[in-house]
Amino acid sequence: MDTTNSTLPAQDIDEQRIRELVARSQEAQTDPEVLPALHTSDLVLINVAGRRLFGRETFASAMAEALSSSLKDVRTELAIDDIRFVTPDVVIVSLTKTIHDERAESENASALPSTGAMTYVMTRENDDWRIALAQTTPIR
Repeated sequence: MDTTNSTLPAQDIDEQRIRELVARSQEAQTDPEVLPALHTSDLVLINVAGRRLFGRETFASAMAEALSSSLKDVRTELAIDDIRFVTPDVVIVSLTKTIHDERAESENASALPSTGAMTYVMTRENDDWRIALAQTTPIR
């Protein structure tokens, strides 16, 4: 939907763009070129297993490595629980991440939790939103 000529208030337009970014991040979860581009260059990412990555390039490399392993059979779904504007250019998005681990049982020795509490901190870059921090806490 084109929001450039909309009569919606600016915060409503931003919220719509943020929701679209979350949807794009879910759709791109198996694309190591598209997903990292939705993040800031100085991204901090902590995955559900507790691995912390610094920077978009590190994330892209780790993602490509994971997709060449059995982790390619792990899918996630994101549901937005809350969006809070810290400033007009910084937002905290609280999500519930549902994890579908479809690896063979023998490859699944360290089973992942089925849900996680996920937080995105997003910042505005050139009138667009990017993910600056992505952190997932397992829900057991």
